[in-house]
Amino acid sequence: MPWGEKEIVLQSTWLVVLSWATLLVGLASTVVIVVDHFVLRYRQPVKVMEIVWPATALYFGPAGILAYRWWGRPQSARWLERHRTPPKIPRHAVTIIETLHCATHCVLGAIIATVVVFGANLQMFDKRLWPEFIGDYVGAVLVGFLFRYSTEAHRGGRRVRAAVRRFLKGDLLSVSVFEIALLGWLALIELTVFHETLPPSNPVFWLIVQIGLIIGFLAAWPSTQWLISRGAKGELVGAP
Repeated sequence: MPWGEKEIVLQSTWLVVLSWATLLVGLASTVVIVVDHFVLRYRQPVKVMEIVWPATALYFGPAGILAYRWWGRPQSARWLERHRTPPKIPRHAVTIIETLHCATHCVLGAIIATVVVFGANLQMFDKRLWPEFIGDYVGAVLVGFLFRYSTEAHRGGRRVRAAVRRFLKGDLLSVSVFEIALLGWLALIELTVFHETLPPSNPVFWLIVQIGLIIGFLAAWPSTQWLISRGAKGELVGAP
């Protein structure tokens, strides 16, 4: 059924209200961080984090704002001008920040895949589930590569190769674990609860995605910690 065509999906009122509430809280939390970056001028030294922190707030809501205030804002030049010395960042915070970085690949990949799959009404085996899954993963990988590519400007002609190498070494494992957890959750909900792929015009769709992103974050934490212990990650805190 084309995106936008009316569908009859019976859902509890409380579930719809909860979905709208979490969606609006996530959007409002994102706006708070964006305003802090670009209006109050607490710019991040690692520019990609100006995408990571707002994207985190989309699904973690106020918890994303707290994490940013604790560990992101103190990295900015404006904060350092006022307070001189940044607070010491605990080891677990480094893991959290690096996991959020990889999670953002999946957040943006999911948004891109949703727009493409539902906008073009893509189906496979009479389901939108499979094109969305493929699109989510491919989108996450492409976004991860672009993030790495943006940090390799000094490489010149070797920029693409360096970006691919850094992504494969530092991000692919965490992104893959995250996507397996996220897509497994989405499949479980579709196959056992709704028995169909909800359209993005339905707020419950976004509630399910938000929960899946949190599950993916928790699943990717151990692999990210392992990559940090091997020296493959850990450059986002205090880097220029």
